[in-house]
Amino acid sequence: MMRGMAPRLVLSPGLTPWRRLVPPPFLSRVLRLGTVAVAAAGAAAVAGPVAADAPKVLRLASPSETGFDPARVGDVPSFLVLSHIFEPLLGYDPLARPVKLVPRTAAALPEGSPDHRTWTVRVRPGTFFTGHHAFAGRPRELTAADYHYSLMRIADPATRSPSWSSLEQAAISGLAERRREAVRHQRAFDYDRPLPGMRVVDRYTLQFVLDAGRPRFPQVLAEASSAAVAREVIEATGELSAEHAVGTGPFRLAEWRRASRIVLERNPGYRDVRYAAEPAADDAAGQAILARLRGRRLPMVDRVEIAVIDEVQPSWLAFLTGETDVVALPPEFLEVAMPGGRLAPHLARRGITVESVVMPATYYTMFNMEHPLVGGYAPAQVALRRAIGLAIDVRREVDLLRHGAAVPAQSPVAVHLSGYDPAYKSEMSDHNPARARALLHLFGYLDRDGDGWREQPDGRPLVLEMATQPTQQTRRFDELMRRDMEAIGLRIVFRAAAWPEQYKAARAGKLMMWSVQGRASAPDGLQGLQRYDGAAKGGINLARFDLPRMNEVIGRLLALADGPEREAAFFEAKRLTAAWMPYKLRTHPVQVTLLQPGVVGFRRPLFWPNWFEFVDVERGSHRNGGVESARGATAVRPRALVPHAHLVHR
Repeated sequence: MMRGMAPRLVLSPGLTPWRRLVPPPFLSRVLRLGTVAVAAAGAAAVAGPVAADAPKVLRLASPSETGFDPARVGDVPSFLVLSHIFEPLLGYDPLARPVKLVPRTAAALPEGSPDHRTWTVRVRPGTFFTGHHAFAGRPRELTAADYHYSLMRIADPATRSPSWSSLEQAAISGLAERRREAVRHQRAFDYDRPLPGMRVVDRYTLQFVLDAGRPRFPQVLAEASSAAVAREVIEATGELSAEHAVGTGPFRLAEWRRASRIVLERNPGYRDVRYAAEPAADDAAGQAILARLRGRRLPMVDRVEIAVIDEVQPSWLAFLTGETDVVALPPEFLEVAMPGGRLAPHLARRGITVESVVMPATYYTMFNMEHPLVGGYAPAQVALRRAIGLAIDVRREVDLLRHGAAVPAQSPVAVHLSGYDPAYKSEMSDHNPARARALLHLFGYLDRDGDGWREQPDGRPLVLEMATQPTQQTRRFDELMRRDMEAIGLRIVFRAAAWPEQYKAARAGKLMMWSVQGRASAPDGLQGLQRYDGAAKGGINLARFDLPRMNEVIGRLLALADGPEREAAFFEAKRLTAAWMPYKLRTHPVQVTLLQPGVVGFRRPLFWPNWFEFVDVERGSHRNGGVESARGATAVRPRALVPHAHLVHR
């Protein structure tokens, strides 16, 4: 796309230059996307007088959510909402690139022992939960015990937390054994018996003791899943905990109509938190945002209204008509919004701005390693998976379906993560149907009856089943997948269901194949390898891959400090992922975000989901396709947005 254009890209402000992140063969294509720096975002045209007390409203669209319990959800749309209601101990600087951990509810960053096995963190006094009848009308202060309980909940088998595999790797002494006891003896998880690896020292101090050194342990305490919940509320609501979001964050849940509408309101009891950030000295756009917002009390908007829209076209139209303020630009509309790599003139005249960044995310196709057809570790089964991988035309996917807004993936260690090597090349990006056909022939996948379709080596029918979603966008991906499989003589059928249903089935090991996108939630490259960890089966490891050698390498990566030895371990892990192919890695997406005039301070988060509190919305910006109206109570309300079927690309 956009051939013949000179590179004019201004990266997401302050990010590591793509030249060091993206393999050179794909750099020019990514550069041609083009962006306008966010430094000027927020220079809005004023629509006229607005009541001084009119609330500031940020309006968004998002795919369907599953619920708002930090320990129980695993999807991006749910985390996007709940991370503004609940708070982990740590967070990330909104402007620093490379990313930087900062205290959130903690008084300071954790203190670690020289061997990285003991970590102590102190909760900042004076932080309170929003009200709930379980508190009997009394103010409820956040304490160290709340984080102790919240982390224990992730380990509790009854919680069914998709985040357990990540927490298990932290090696908190005694926590995994406590979980095994509950499973082995079929009894309730014991929250109250002292745990050697997690001790409440006093009202505000929590100490962790790990079975092995974990140099990057503080990143665990910044995960959205580790946010604090109140035990009284969880015990009062039980299985309905996801519907009772009671946290300490900058917003509270004001309205929720499942799969339709979500409204957050400013938490009136939120502590005094001021905007602070440390953009790089040469990050002009970041420095401009900091100069404008430094010292402002958070959150800066009063209300966030989220319309649940799963299809990409209605989301795009909602932005064009001014009904939403921010849109992650669907690839289908990239040429319309940015012809020739520049923002379309009619959008630029309206004051719309754009930001682009390669995300630390990977779009991949999983194979259920426990399925008798595509799973297993025998040479013939490995050959089938690798042949399927070689038949998938990743470059055509990038050009045709993503309109250039992606780079082919070489390994699960995505851009912006430690261990990422832009020079690394693997079979993952290869498209070689001839080699795929040769592999299938060599291992006995032949067309014995002459009907054009291959059979299994024992002569039984060979039919691939791909889980999918009933959306227009996924149908386009399915059509390309069908074409690629037919080119090597493999029959494929597609089974459609809503995204939450497919996700639940994938975790339970009931799908044969499924394509989905995963995003790293911390800057450690191990994030991309967790889905290959045998201990994470039923959680993030949707393929249910369990290879002793890979498990051993992951164990070493957990304990090693950053340096050459760890880089060598990353290299070995990458080679194993390509050799066994439990996942066909396809692309790292480029996120292009458009912003209405009046949205101030936005910068796409890389690893963390919370950003609503870091932006402001100027009163009186242009709305509704160029029609000026005021925000808040005096503004014209947008028409109802109709929810559609769920979108796969999370």
